[in-house]
Amino acid sequence: MNIWLLVTARFTDFKKEIMKTILFLILFALSVNIYSQSEVVTLFEAVKIKNEKRAEALYFYENNWKILRENALKKGIIHSFEFVIAKTDDKADFDLVLITRYKNQAQYEKSEENFQELIKARGELKLKNALKPNEFRENVFVKVGKSSVMKISQMAKPQKEIVMEGLLHPWSMAFLSENEALVAEKDGDLVRVNLLAKSKFVIKGFPNDLAGEVTIDNSKYPFATYPPSFDGRTGRFNAGIFEVISDPKFKSNNFIYVSYSAKNKDGMTTKVIRAVLKDDSLSEVKTILVATPFTPGSYHFGGGMTFGRDGKLYITVGERLFSEINQPPMPIAQDLKDRRGKIYRINSDGTIPEDNPDFGKDSVSGIYAVGIRAAQGITVEPQTGKIWFSEHGTNQGDEINLLKAGANYGWAIKTTGTYRYSDYRPPELKGVTFTDPVWYWLQTVAPTGLTFYTGDEFPEWKNNLFVSGLSRGSFWRFEIEGEIVKSVEELFVDDRVRSRKVVQSPEGKLYILTDEDNGKIIRIKNGN
Repeated sequence: MNIWLLVTARFTDFKKEIMKTILFLILFALSVNIYSQSEVVTLFEAVKIKNEKRAEALYFYENNWKILRENALKKGIIHSFEFVIAKTDDKADFDLVLITRYKNQAQYEKSEENFQELIKARGELKLKNALKPNEFRENVFVKVGKSSVMKISQMAKPQKEIVMEGLLHPWSMAFLSENEALVAEKDGDLVRVNLLAKSKFVIKGFPNDLAGEVTIDNSKYPFATYPPSFDGRTGRFNAGIFEVISDPKFKSNNFIYVSYSAKNKDGMTTKVIRAVLKDDSLSEVKTILVATPFTPGSYHFGGGMTFGRDGKLYITVGERLFSEINQPPMPIAQDLKDRRGKIYRINSDGTIPEDNPDFGKDSVSGIYAVGIRAAQGITVEPQTGKIWFSEHGTNQGDEINLLKAGANYGWAIKTTGTYRYSDYRPPELKGVTFTDPVWYWLQTVAPTGLTFYTGDEFPEWKNNLFVSGLSRGSFWRFEIEGEIVKSVEELFVDDRVRSRKVVQSPEGKLYILTDEDNGKIIRIKNGN
């Protein structure tokens, strides 16, 4: 999108050129990104700041207009929005351009009603320097142009193609070539698949401490270790094999890394191994992380892994509780002496990088961030090297986060949802700064694996973030600029399937893994 042209446009005669401004906005609309399978209505509002009240105007739009659009985006009543600011030395006939996109004409026509409800729920405007609303409107800004334009696009027509099935709840996939990959079956084995031959081969030599099925007898565990209604059920639940990834230098060292639920006499926990893969067998198996303590229960292991641009291995570990009723006085994810509920940054051999953040002398080694409940997906943004991860809430509270060194993401002190145990009251932690999510949903999504798309089959999706979800079988596309979500689209709303992971092949093909007894590898193809 050519923002530079927009914010540097100059006109010599203000009164005569208002229509030129509006025309420019309409022409600009024709050059914006094309959104798949939608009739997008784009509303442009050009604003001129009066009386040199730039600080007051920017404060208003950042803390009112922008917040309302963010809430509207979460509720799904707009398609996307942008807030464009001209440079202070710019002599354009407008200082701000407010851009709101609607999915179709019907949504646009209902926009005034929807925004009135949001404004009513939000309450009073937030204004700088104690200005009153009428003073603000009279002295701070004036709208100099308003226009809307509809764009009908059929550039992208995503369709599903089942490439392979017969997998036992596949959790992750690591390509060895364009048509061969390792797949971690949560309820099965680590396998090698051939997408052309539709074949799979079990990888031998997997550690024998893999936690498998359990038959629940709730009388043996603390209350709410498992849901009371699950008494007598048999299954793996959240336990199993999680992420499999290859070493950045796999071609020369044959190293792969696998996270899984390990067991001992005290219970289970998250474990990560490194091994050499040769002839469909693992050798030189080395444990590089064990998230002690081992505890009862088959929930919230985390297990997401990725290599950063820095060559370090990043690992998500869940807090392992099903319900907050079992939280200790210091919540697990906030306890720096407990390995659970953290994100780790380690060297590929399991040693700790010297430049890791310092959480204090009593903290466990390798911690990079804290306050994690059940993060499963983690990925690197190819353009920037930034690392993003998904986080499971309890009732709602599902998030997309940007990983930052030393950050505290809040759980269980802070959440964008509610607690499973409604009477839970977290302690107050003084002097602690919590990092907010970049995005959170207002409904339960159960986000899992995520990836940035860099292929050529869908050019309008280039560098977009894709997130799969377990709840309701949702599949999401995010357009991100910097650290801001600019638009969100849910795909395949009429063809939902519970999905665990979205991955991209070496040649840029997009795949999803379905979380089913008859798990599938599905390719997302462009039907145009």
